[in-house]
Amino acid sequence: MVKYASKLSRESIIDIEGIVSKPDMAIAGASQQVDVQVRKLYCISRAAVLPIEIENAARSEKPNEDGQNTRLNNRVLDLRTAANLGIFRIQSQVGTIFRQFLLSEGFVEIHTPKLIAGSSEGGASVFKLDYVKGQPACLAQSPQLHKQMSICADFGRVFEVGSVFRAENSDTHRHLCEFTGLDIEMEIEWSYCEVMDIVNSLFVNMFDYLNKNCEKELEAVRRQYPFEPLKYLPETLRLTFAEGVQMLKDAGVEVDPMGDLDTKKERKLGQIVLEKYGTEFYILHRYPLAVRPFYTMPCDDNPEYSNSFDVFIRGEEIISGAQRIHVPELLVERASARGIEVETISTYIDSFRYGAPPHGGFGVGLERVVMLFCGLNNIHKTSLFPRDPDRLAP
Repeated sequence: MVKYASKLSRESIIDIEGIVSKPDMAIAGASQQVDVQVRKLYCISRAAVLPIEIENAARSEKPNEDGQNTRLNNRVLDLRTAANLGIFRIQSQVGTIFRQFLLSEGFVEIHTPKLIAGSSEGGASVFKLDYVKGQPACLAQSPQLHKQMSICADFGRVFEVGSVFRAENSDTHRHLCEFTGLDIEMEIEWSYCEVMDIVNSLFVNMFDYLNKNCEKELEAVRRQYPFEPLKYLPETLRLTFAEGVQMLKDAGVEVDPMGDLDTKKERKLGQIVLEKYGTEFYILHRYPLAVRPFYTMPCDDNPEYSNSFDVFIRGEEIISGAQRIHVPELLVERASARGIEVETISTYIDSFRYGAPPHGGFGVGLERVVMLFCGLNNIHKTSLFPRDPDRLAP
């Protein structure tokens, strides 16, 4: 039997039968502290020669080391490491908490189409395809239009967990061509601040739960990819965009007060906020209207600004949200100004002609939340089988 066992290849699947006993001394490097006196051994599935060794995939990365493509090309083996198993168990919990929290707050889960007639966000980052009978179509860049239509249909509060497609030729540490979107939309009674209240409660609840109930998984991730626990406040910090711009200017950074923040400026602001307020999780709101999507509601007191917000973790944006325009005439005006063919979203605009309540919402990428909560350096680590401009397999 020993001779037979010695010839089995690594990672083969086996069944054993034997007598289990408690060892006299602790077994170093073993997750199960038991001895087994093997009486029978069966090979259920013999593994072929491994293209990568699990031990190598489980090593901490060295600076400038480029082993990620090799791991992703052999993703099934790469996923067997303790860190990866921990990452995707944490990801599972994030999705579960998202659903459970929103259901407890009166939200309804919906499932919107991913095949649509026109761009849902505007711009060129859309996958176009030929639909049946020669009709042009594209993959949804977000569930934005349909989740708003659900509010117009008197659902009150809705959320969705589903695939999102972006044809961005961006080979960065934080972009994917397909990711899992966590989206909500809700009626507003008084102010878009009500949406930010949901963000605060949802994510503080989520972070608390993960820190308390995923200690084993977080430690497995930390052993391979060392990181510091996320710093956040019980009541999430909120700053206006103008306040953020002023903080950057005070630090000697040149900023366009009516432009958007690039990645470098976002990270710098994150450092300033951490030093001043002791948090790596905060909300920046009241953005300039010109840098937001066409359906974003302008501010009543100054139409150059908007009732919108972004949320940041460790200096990187994870959430974009806002109050939406619910007046059809204003929607047509804003869409036309952004170069969107109004005919392609006519059913969306028409849904606001029959009485539409003020409403708002946000979207966040599941993979990006896990990446930043775990202090990881690349979103490929939190995507089960990543899709980027250079990768369409496995």
